[in-house]
Amino acid sequence: MIEPGRSIVGGAGVLLTRVLYRKRTGDKEFVVVDGAMNDLIRPVLYGAYHQILPLRQNEGPKTRVDVVGPVCETGDFLARDRDIPAVLPGDLLAVCSAGAYGFVQASNYNARPRAAEVLVEGDAWRVVRPRETYEDLVRGEI
Repeated sequence: MIEPGRSIVGGAGVLLTRVLYRKRTGDKEFVVVDGAMNDLIRPVLYGAYHQILPLRQNEGPKTRVDVVGPVCETGDFLARDRDIPAVLPGDLLAVCSAGAYGFVQASNYNARPRAAEVLVEGDAWRVVRPRETYEDLVRGEI
């Protein structure tokens, strides 16, 4: 059996996230990004693997890191023990194969607005769902 929708859409989407800072604790190194478990729950929920690629070319040696979000939860990670090229604050990372799993499984956990969705066609792009605002988060409250 196959799931044609998931097999087509899963690989067609990426989650873009920006490196906020790097942190070392003992022997462990962390790359803290602005994407979080509420944006892509699969790694923490059931150990799903998503390739992570820096968008800036870097020929230097790779470093073993955990790629984690800013939510400050033990489960707020996108990758653990991953060898990636050295990245710096401000660099963009592409979390691959997130097309079928990003927005549809995203949440507003920790009062985080869900990410925008952008459609890329050839060399053109457009926002098809803007990032939520704080007003969007509280709209249903009385």
